[in-house]
Amino acid sequence: MISETIRGIWEGSGFANITDYRQIIMIALACLLLYLGIVRKFEPLLLVGIAFGMLLTNLPFSISDTPIFTPALWSGDAHPDYLKVLQEGGLLDILYIGVKSGVYPALIFLGVGAMTDFGPMLANPKSLLLGAAAQFGVYAALVLAVAVGFSGPEAASIGIIGGADGPTAIWLTKNLAPQLLGPIAISAYSYMALIPLIQPPLMRALTTKKEREVKMEQLRKVSKTERILFPIVVTIATLLVLPSVSPLIGSLMLGNLLRECGVVERLSDTAQNSLMNIVVIFLSLSVGATTVYYNFLTVQTIEIVVLGLLAFEFATVGGLLLGKLMCKLSHGKINPLIGSAGVSAVPMAARVSQIEGQRANPSNYLLMHAMGPNVAGVIGTAVAAGFLFQIFK
Repeated sequence: MISETIRGIWEGSGFANITDYRQIIMIALACLLLYLGIVRKFEPLLLVGIAFGMLLTNLPFSISDTPIFTPALWSGDAHPDYLKVLQEGGLLDILYIGVKSGVYPALIFLGVGAMTDFGPMLANPKSLLLGAAAQFGVYAALVLAVAVGFSGPEAASIGIIGGADGPTAIWLTKNLAPQLLGPIAISAYSYMALIPLIQPPLMRALTTKKEREVKMEQLRKVSKTERILFPIVVTIATLLVLPSVSPLIGSLMLGNLLRECGVVERLSDTAQNSLMNIVVIFLSLSVGATTVYYNFLTVQTIEIVVLGLLAFEFATVGGLLLGKLMCKLSHGKINPLIGSAGVSAVPMAARVSQIEGQRANPSNYLLMHAMGPNVAGVIGTAVAAGFLFQIFK
């Protein structure tokens, strides 16, 4: 009797239902990401949720009557049966609807727009060029992905990792290559979190100490009228050319207009704080839940992770090289380090430019100058995603 009770307890436990060594690997990887997010503070707002979602989905809960995530409900189909998900799915299945429908990326962009000051970019319009140059990584990785055997839509989804913009990567991938959403989302957010480790060696390798020491002039003051007109003009101009990107650009510019117009402070505060925090929790958990061991630990995932890293490095290099050219053409008035901030990881990439600039010259202050290319990169990556969607849809 006692032995049967003990056997029943054991057979009903999670330990007895770990049937594949890959589960242990994924649990260990989740713990590593939790360490990076909590202890090393690498993009903790995203990484902690993603890592915990990864932990939940790889623990042997699938034997229970109420699974927390059911991968079988989420095939590679771009148009899943949402009613079946609501009826049969667990907690994370239901939250994942926001990813597959594209709601979470748009809401994240609304919050990002409300938090973003486009003033540095408006004060120095040349920074738009640096944001555009950083998109080199997107197209370089696309070509490499095609070369190793990925289809055009899959390669486009992998390439967008180079923009260092998680919501945009999710939006494009769920439209073009939904079967790759898990590894692409994890790669995009992981490299965003690892910017302080990835970018500095490239910055020091591609610039001279003299270039890194360059001090830039103070930016001009941007008028309130310019700030209000900017999101309206960008929305009209961009969506007339690329209507497919309206969920992202429209949300980004609406959030920025809420911030700058000065008559809806409550809405701006909600978009920046309450709404943004709620969506980040749902998005990060949902993305982490897609990393089920038997789908994630594959050769294809390794290829995506490597190509994503190359995309990010090419993006950094593209911004730095144009920064060097602008430094030369301006006779040493532009510090090329701000070019690395052309990736759209706001504001971490700008902070890395600031840190490297001060390391070369303690009196250097590049943060506001780097914010110009940084916010330009947000727009540039969204436009690149819309362009790729138009080509490969």
